[in-house]
Amino acid sequence: MKYIKFFLTGILFGILMAKAEIISWYRIYEMFRFDAFHMYGIIGSAVVLGIVVVQIIKRTKMKNIYGEPIRFTPKNVSYARYIIGGTIFGLGWAMVGACPGPMFVLIGQGYPALVVVLLGALIGTFTYGLLRNKLPH
Repeated sequence: MKYIKFFLTGILFGILMAKAEIISWYRIYEMFRFDAFHMYGIIGSAVVLGIVVVQIIKRTKMKNIYGEPIRFTPKNVSYARYIIGGTIFGLGWAMVGACPGPMFVLIGQGYPALVVVLLGALIGTFTYGLLRNKLPH
């Protein structure tokens, strides 16, 4: 019962994604062809919102739900891993027409082919877990 707020937030987020058409294969296709600004506007808005929220968290010294301070730790930047990972992610997104978040919304909307995509994502995640210690990080 204590997780109901997360479940309801997920449902609301799914409805918002469906209404904003960001789960539409056609919208994703338009984005990769550089035919429309729709998806770039949404992604750009999310990036700007993320920057603003992180700054608010840092400046107000916000705490998490357990009362612990939220900390941001700097990481060693390896651009190669971001380029390789981003390329793999982008190719998968372009081939399937859905990124991980909308997969569940599309399944919920009655697109059974996305179950295959979800299984592929789960297998990929499992494989990464097995190979994680052998990969450069």
